[in-house]
Amino acid sequence: MAKAQNVTYEMDQLYQPYRFEDIKNLGHYVDEHWSASFSIAFTYLVFIALGQNYMKARKSFNLQKPLFLWSLSLAIFSILGTVRTWSFMGTLIYKIGFKYSVCYGLFTEIPVVKFWSIFFILSKIIELGDTAFIILRKRPLIFVHWYHHSTVLVYSFFGYKNRFPAGGWHMTMNFGVHAIMYTYYSLKALRVNPPRMLSMVITSLQILQMLAGALISFLSYVWRHEHGCEDTTADVFFWSAALYFSYIILFAHFFCQAYILPNNKHKTKSQ
Repeated sequence: MAKAQNVTYEMDQLYQPYRFEDIKNLGHYVDEHWSASFSIAFTYLVFIALGQNYMKARKSFNLQKPLFLWSLSLAIFSILGTVRTWSFMGTLIYKIGFKYSVCYGLFTEIPVVKFWSIFFILSKIIELGDTAFIILRKRPLIFVHWYHHSTVLVYSFFGYKNRFPAGGWHMTMNFGVHAIMYTYYSLKALRVNPPRMLSMVITSLQILQMLAGALISFLSYVWRHEHGCEDTTADVFFWSAALYFSYIILFAHFFCQAYILPNNKHKTKSQ
């Protein structure tokens, strides 16, 4: 434990925050109001029902330029998050080992990690706007889309509130995949047609992310009582495992429907 604490201090000194990353009270606000994520998710689902009903008898909107700016903004945010979090987690593995990067959560209090953790979970609210573009453009809205958006939102707030040690890797992997995904969406909004293989790679990366997320949650729970690790509670592990396994099934099913079964090739959705 002493080694882990020393490394945490060393990492704190090594990764000095930029001025915009040096926040003080926002984390406490998120802790106090994390349960608002349930209300936001419920409002999101109501919006979907009302929005689709509203658009049923109306023509679709041409939102190519706003969609490009939207996707580009999220791509830039995700790329910045990827650079900061992957470099940190990579250095943490080098300094303290993979095991403690999974089960030792004190590093989440380091200012750089705290900043990107907070804005990561807040971005899950912003990303709900993806669905608005789908509805207003009258594109097919599949179950995995709105299920994933709503549950990730609540789970991110829940994980931050409980300082789930494995959450550092969950965030880092998500940043990496979204950096690629929103860059792809930006190109699509410009009517650039990337190779079909790229969309397959993105979905494959999402499935790999879910598999890795489930494994990391499991390891965090298995190692919870070992020296230097923190106690991952059964309820946090349960919800993490339940969600990640549901994501694995849903994204794998989507991959099969979109890229393997020939009768469904024309039913795939792109933003």
